[in-house]
Amino acid sequence: MAEFGAHLTTAGAEGDEKPSIFEVLAQESLMTAVRPAVKHASKILAERNPARYGWLYRFNDEIYTLLDVLLQHHYLRTYSASFSENFYGLKRTQIHGGNLQNQHQLKSLAFLTLLPYIKLKLDQKFEAVQEEEADTGGIISDAIQEQSLWKKVERAFRSVYPYVHMAWEGAMLYYQFTYMFDKSQYHSPQLQLAGVKLCNLTAEDIQLQQSKGTLEALGAGGGSKQGTIAGFLGKAAAFTAVSVSSALSVGVFFLQFLEWWYSEENQTTARAVSTLPAPPPPAVKYDGTTQRIHPSVCPVCGRVRTNDTALSTSGYVFCYPCIYNFVQKHQRCPITGYPSAVDHLIKLYLPD
Repeated sequence: MAEFGAHLTTAGAEGDEKPSIFEVLAQESLMTAVRPAVKHASKILAERNPARYGWLYRFNDEIYTLLDVLLQHHYLRTYSASFSENFYGLKRTQIHGGNLQNQHQLKSLAFLTLLPYIKLKLDQKFEAVQEEEADTGGIISDAIQEQSLWKKVERAFRSVYPYVHMAWEGAMLYYQFTYMFDKSQYHSPQLQLAGVKLCNLTAEDIQLQQSKGTLEALGAGGGSKQGTIAGFLGKAAAFTAVSVSSALSVGVFFLQFLEWWYSEENQTTARAVSTLPAPPPPAVKYDGTTQRIHPSVCPVCGRVRTNDTALSTSGYVFCYPCIYNFVQKHQRCPITGYPSAVDHLIKLYLPD
C-alpha cells in the first residue's frame, strides 16, 4: 500500500528514532486537508437535493468526527499511531519506551479527534457572535444583554476567547521551537498530556505491520462466527475504519491539491451561489389564482418586515432577526430549503 512506500523513506538508521520537525508538521497538515474536502462534497450533495442530503451538510462536523474516531481508534489499536503518523512512518510509544497501554490510546484518541472538534465549534461560535455584534452595531445586543444571562456569557466569551486562542497558538509554537532545537521530545502539548512521544518506524515495525494487515484480511474473509452484538459492532467499526483508511491511502497525494484548492473557498462561494437553481414558483389554488406573500410581510414571522434582509441563495426578503436566527440554527432557507449560511444575508437599504 501507499503508506508502506512512505515508510521506506523514513526507516533510517537505528539510532535516529526522533522524527524531524518537517515530518512532524507534514503529518499534522495531512488530515487538515481532509475536512474541507469532505465538507465541500456534502455541500454539493445538499445543493443538488436539499431534502435528501441537506442533513449531511448541517451535521458535517459531527459525521466527520465520528468517522475520524473510528479511523484513529483502528490505527492506534493496530499500529500505535494515528493515520497520518503511520503514513509518514511514525509511531507512538510511552515516554520511557514500550508499547502503548489502553490509557495512552484513549488519551491519544481524545486529543486527536475530540479536541479538534471542540476547538472547531468554539471558533464557529466566536465568528457567529462577532458577526452578530458587527451586523447589529451593538445596539440590539446591548438591549438584550440587560435581560438575558446567555447574552452576557456570549459577550464575555467574545472578549476572552481571542486571548485563549492566542495562548494556545503560542504554546504550540513554543513546543515546536523547543522540539526543533532538541530541548524537548514533544512537539505539542497534547503528546505530553497523553504521556507519549513520536518515534520513527524501524524495518521490523514495518514488517510487523504488513503481517498484521495480512492477518486482518484473512480474518475478515474467514468464517469466524460471533453471535454477540458487541462482536458484530466491533467488526463493523473495524471494516469502516479499514475502508476509510484505504480510501485515504489511495487519494492522499490528491489531498495536497485539495488543500490548495479549498483555501480559495471565499472566491468559490459566489460561483456556488450563482449556480443554485431558481426557487420553485408559488403554489396555485384550485380557482387559478396565485397564493402570494405580501411584499411587505416577512415569510417567517408573518408580520410587516423590519430591517429588511435578503437571503442570496433564494432571493426572498425577511426581517433580519428572523432570518438570522433561522439560518444560524438550520443552515437553510426557510422557504426553498437551499443550504445557506449567515454570510449569504444581504442588508437592504430601501428609500424612505
